[in-house]
Amino acid sequence: VQLQASGGGLVQAGGSLRLSCAASGRTFSSYIMGWFRQAPGKGREFVVANRWCGGSTYYEDSVRGRFTISKDSAENTIYLQMSSLKPDDAAVYYCAMGSHYGTAQAAYDYWGQGTQVTVSS
Repeated sequence: VQLQASGGGLVQAGGSLRLSCAASGRTFSSYIMGWFRQAPGKGREFVVANRWCGGSTYYEDSVRGRFTISKDSAENTIYLQMSSLKPDDAAVYYCAMGSHYGTAQAAYDYWGQGTQVTVSS
């Protein structure tokens, strides 16, 4: 299984950015897809989790209402649309896939390489 994250970049505070995560090597319908992020000097933290086949989506409090996870099943790709970005959102963003729904990193078996998001104030 391979996850390829992309779409990071530099954006001004208040702006928007869309991250992509292309998955290959497996059928994903029974899996949980998630996004995490890691800011400099901090641990990796949960952002959002979503069941690939639909149903539950859970957002971390600080991003709820600003970030939206979606998917393109035909392309085996998930997206993270980020709006109203704040300097605190700056981090390396990682996509992940696992078989257990949760916010802990241990729930996810496969990880993308990360994509850098920088937010200027």
